[in-house]
Amino acid sequence: MPRYLSLVKIDESTRPAEGPSPEMMQRMGELIEEITKAGVMLDTAGLLPSEQGVRVHLKGGEISVTDGPFTETKEVVGGYALMQCKDMAEALEWSKRFLKVHGDEWNLTLEVREITED
Repeated sequence: MPRYLSLVKIDESTRPAEGPSPEMMQRMGELIEEITKAGVMLDTAGLLPSEQGVRVHLKGGEISVTDGPFTETKEVVGGYALMQCKDMAEALEWSKRFLKVHGDEWNLTLEVREITED
């Protein structure tokens, strides 16, 4: 069965300062439990803010390191989900439900991509 990686992209400047509400976290917990029981969820987690991250670059054979925050972009990967679904349509249905759990106060984009088995 194909596996899909869902990358949660967020504009850190527009996320609620107080973070997720307890109600949203409850809804999220219920959805993750449902996805796991359905045999779809393989792994999921949120990520710390980009200001606590580091980027490692390779250019012309040279490696460089840049500490966050990364001023050249506002949208960053804020989390991920690794799912095993019968097809992209099923992966998209679960992804839409994930977005709806967040309510109106969040601005998120999910990038869903099938993992190559090469």
